[in-house]
Amino acid sequence: MNERSRTGIDAEAATLYATWFRALADPTRVQLLHLLAAEGRPMNVGEIVERSPVGQSTVSHHLKILSEVRFVLPERRGTSTAYAVNRTCLTVFPAAVRAILGDDRPAAEEGADGAQ
Repeated sequence: MNERSRTGIDAEAATLYATWFRALADPTRVQLLHLLAAEGRPMNVGEIVERSPVGQSTVSHHLKILSEVRFVLPERRGTSTAYAVNRTCLTVFPAAVRAILGDDRPAAEEGADGAQ
């Protein structure tokens, strides 16, 4: 019997999903991700700090964690780095939640409000 048939999610997927949830387990990271998503364009650390209640080193630390799980994508621009939301990764996230809950159906099969 393989790992997936016993648990529904194989060890590799479980590890990936846990990494994603750990990255979102901090309110500051959630706020930074929201800021970047709402802005809809890459922003450098200085711009993010101006619109954030935390300092530069904290913003940089959180952006590093978000970029490690590819929720944000860093882009070198001369001597600075701009960060943008990785919309592809974030659109896959709801599918991961459905898999964890044992509902592997595509979102289109659910009602408009997400109810079954």
